[in-house]
Amino acid sequence: MMGTAMGILPLAADLPDPDLAQFGQDPWWIILIKAVGIFVILVLLTLFNIWFERRVVARMQHRVGPNVHGPFGLLQSLADGVKLALKEDIVPKAADKVVFILAPVIAVVPAFVTWSVIPLGPEVNLFGHRTPLQLTDMPVAVLFMLAIASIGIYGIVLGGWSSGSTYSLLGGLRSSAQMISYEVAMGLALVAVFLYAGSMSTSEIVAAQDRLWFGLILAPSFVIYVISMVGETNRAPFDLPEAEGELVGGFHTEYSSLKFALFFLAEYINLATVSAIATTLFLGGWAAPWGIENVWEGANSGYWPLLWFFGKVFIFIFLFVWLRGSLPRMRYDQFMALGWKILIPVALAWTVAVATIRVISLEADNGINRTYLVAAIAVLLVLTVGLMFLPERTDDEDATEAADEPHDAFAGGFPVPPMPAGGAVRGAAQPLTFSPGRTTVTATAESEENHE
Repeated sequence: MMGTAMGILPLAADLPDPDLAQFGQDPWWIILIKAVGIFVILVLLTLFNIWFERRVVARMQHRVGPNVHGPFGLLQSLADGVKLALKEDIVPKAADKVVFILAPVIAVVPAFVTWSVIPLGPEVNLFGHRTPLQLTDMPVAVLFMLAIASIGIYGIVLGGWSSGSTYSLLGGLRSSAQMISYEVAMGLALVAVFLYAGSMSTSEIVAAQDRLWFGLILAPSFVIYVISMVGETNRAPFDLPEAEGELVGGFHTEYSSLKFALFFLAEYINLATVSAIATTLFLGGWAAPWGIENVWEGANSGYWPLLWFFGKVFIFIFLFVWLRGSLPRMRYDQFMALGWKILIPVALAWTVAVATIRVISLEADNGINRTYLVAAIAVLLVLTVGLMFLPERTDDEDATEAADEPHDAFAGGFPVPPMPAGGAVRGAAQPLTFSPGRTTVTATAESEENHE
């Protein structure tokens, strides 16, 4: 296999061994055990994450948290699930019943399917059969995860649309815009990982980090991914689709009972999914942290790597909880500006810089002047940072431009109040004046003429 065009990707000789023959050879009962195991792990992980979040936030806010149901309140999540299952299942009259019922299923199924290509450990002996701790793998496994995760957006959009409620529809639209926007930055952050690993297979990306984790050598990609995964999962401070002050409850306002529980389950599984992807692509996956393998030879064999993998996943879950307990919710325009005006330009510039560095390292003997290439990378990064901090238009500038245009208080035959700073707008009507028992309206001569 020849190197890719322009030498951006590594040559075939530098790629990890692309042999994926160990996958797809298991008997059906091993595949069934793996699939059921992933399902059970995710359900139990969801129950634990809910309890963990409530306990950690309670400690941050100097409260006790759940402590009644079971030891240390560990059965509180199970009690909440039983309560949801026993609630009355209400379907609004204006709802599209078929889509209303299917939407939670569409949201939760992709959350489970994504874990089919995440490596949890090396090859182990499972009931006398040698098999990797991974359901399957493919040459484009990371793209598969991104594609499956995108399908979950349909469940949220359809759930909001089918409810027959304006608030639910607005929540679904806001959520889809948010998730699609931050998926762009997330995808660009992963390009650098593909360039350095030379593969999109999750197992080969883990193998490519045997010496140094990509979270260190590709730190900008790691930071962009971490910010994007918080926005992708609709978590605080980016939980804008569920802004109670604006949209009551967001896309799932009209849901109750088990259908609401499915949306709840999908959110917490996606929380673990993005954490597992970050662990796989940036923190060495199931490999033991530095120094442990030198002291303990069996740290990366058998079932012990499950401990390292889920330990790293819990670090990210704690980060999610920490952010929720510390930061207030952002304004929606600020949130979208962060994604489109900062994260995406920086990710594009960083991708170009990483590609150029790979060209330098892989084609150093073909006469390319390294000084010019390094200078080009520096100029590109400086321009990107400069564009990020360009001054934006302020409200005062907009008000000054609006003052140059006359205001018609009776446009369309109805009294229309002026924009903010009404008295400063030339030709605008004065704002309504309220007094006990009566309302006084003062209009300009120009407005009276237009009314006549």
